[in-house]
Amino acid sequence: MGYIVNPKTDGSGILCAIPQSVAKGVKYPCPQRCRHCFFQGGRSFLEPLHENLPNMPPSEMAKGMTVRFNDGLDSAIDRDVVMEAAELYEDVFLNTSIPHDLAGFGHPVVLTVNPGKMTDRKAHLVDSCPPNLMFVRIRATAWNTELAAQVVEHYTSRGVPVVFTFMAFFDQEGDENGLEDIPEEFRELYSFQKRTTNSYWVASQEVWDMVLAPFADNPLVYTCGPNAKTYPCKHCGNCEKLYLETKKRLDR
Repeated sequence: MGYIVNPKTDGSGILCAIPQSVAKGVKYPCPQRCRHCFFQGGRSFLEPLHENLPNMPPSEMAKGMTVRFNDGLDSAIDRDVVMEAAELYEDVFLNTSIPHDLAGFGHPVVLTVNPGKMTDRKAHLVDSCPPNLMFVRIRATAWNTELAAQVVEHYTSRGVPVVFTFMAFFDQEGDENGLEDIPEEFRELYSFQKRTTNSYWVASQEVWDMVLAPFADNPLVYTCGPNAKTYPCKHCGNCEKLYLETKKRLDR
């Protein structure tokens, strides 16, 4: 089975790695079950998952590149498998939404602070931030602005960057519990369009500007992508920048 490049990171200097396997027929391979995650429910570029995972870049391909664990699943799932695989590469950072022993990852790590059903309600606020915490990622919407302000205050006051990832929704109505939908009063601020490989309801530039305005003077606030219309990682560079800063900090 050959390595499959994530089309979002293609050409960016980042390669994506998932060392875990997924059984056939599993709809929600990650226990966080973030409903609008591209990896859940059959929308991943790696479908069928049971045939295409693990998905690991060859070591020769990874030379001079930064390898990102995990663009699907979570680096805290089968953690021993992930940590063993990470040793195959020189430059590695890991993604997780489970704030358990972040320092123990050793490598730079990114924490998603409001996964799944937490998205609009609460966030993981880690008091003691280890030096390998590369940044925290908040799943941002037009309506979870109070939570975003809390996350920015908590982490940037501790010197940890916060990256806003504006959520995209594959429908407007939400699940059977009414979770993670677009509230009716905000729907005109979202339009249905193709991003990388899938089509979603995506936030307008107006949403970006409104949400980010309170943090305009905070140098530790970043966005995933330079604007609301530009999705490929090759046009951003924030992960590479923050990875290098974290690596230098750890090498001191």
